[in-house]
Amino acid sequence: MLKRASNFVQSVPLGVGYYTVPEAARLLKIAPRNINRWLGGYTYKGGRMPPLWTPELPSFEDHLEIGFRDLIELRFVNAFLEAGLGLKTIRHCLDYAQDYVKDERPFSTRRFKTDGRTIFLDSLLSTGESELLDLKKGQYVFKVAIERTFKDLDIEDNVVARWRPFHGKETVVIDPQRAFGQPIASEYGVPTVVLSDAVKAEGSIDRVAHLFEVPAAVVRDAVKFEEYLLAA
Repeated sequence: MLKRASNFVQSVPLGVGYYTVPEAARLLKIAPRNINRWLGGYTYKGGRMPPLWTPELPSFEDHLEIGFRDLIELRFVNAFLEAGLGLKTIRHCLDYAQDYVKDERPFSTRRFKTDGRTIFLDSLLSTGESELLDLKKGQYVFKVAIERTFKDLDIEDNVVARWRPFHGKETVVIDPQRAFGQPIASEYGVPTVVLSDAVKAEGSIDRVAHLFEVPAAVVRDAVKFEEYLLAA
């Protein structure tokens, strides 16, 4: 099983990133069940709800596997939910944005960063969903959610290329071009979990900084970031 899983990871195209649902849930602080429902679809008494979109990677033994762009899209979906928008409204916006931006993952594009509020409003008007919302309040909430979520994202070639997940600090980055998109010390490429585990083993940040030839401040941020991920 471990060998097959390892072979699957090695077959992932470079630059896409690779995350299991538990890994994505840990990074996004979202319940795994929600990710499975949003990207795997679910059945209910009246029928079946399809996935919000098809993940970048094929499933492995019936388990969802998620790419970096999927991760960022999920982050937006969660941000909109936390802002008070309903999943039905978000689905309408996503469907409209996919056509508007011509990308199956429109939230993680430069076009959505600039035109997101217009897309949101037009999607509501086109579906009649606007009758269910206070449009002025809804547009404001949506605009704030977009601005906050893009704040720690880097865009290249019109799509999100990197995420600085530790309160936007430059020391920690998630980059699908490096380490399969796992969190790493930005300038040094060492996974944050490796640095954190090394500190636990060595009992000293300075010792680990010397061993990995990484500044102590970077090691300290890696430790704090891993502690942040573990916090409820």
